Amino acid sequence: MPGSHSPPLLEELIDVLQRPRIKDKYQIRPEDIEELVVLMEDKCKIVMIMEEITICRDKDDNRVIETAITGCAQYIVTRDDDIKRDKTVIDFLAQHGIRVATIGNFIQYLGISTKT
Repeated sequence: MPGSHSPPLLEELIDVLQRPRIKDKYQIRPEDIEELVVLMEDKCKIVMIMEEITICRDKDDNRVIETAITGCAQYIVTRDDDIKRDKTVIDFLAQHGIRVATIGNFIQYLGISTKT
């Protein structure tokens, strides 16, 4: 079940991982980010988006939604309340066959045990 990504989402991911608060907390080196990008480009379906969807109040979240639709995703796995709690967004995604799940819900769906 490969994930979908788009160039704007990859750019946002790189930006977030380079923020001092994140970089320092997780000791992320520039080469770690480069490796992650290469891995994602190799393993994920990269789709081009037109940034035409405006269903969500946050334009960055609209990019996530459009990437999922364009990439024919089955799930959006997120902690973002603008996506996971907005009934209009959830219904819109459902029309495209996409479910919204938290990380915990998705791990349960996959049948992965988190108990040690």
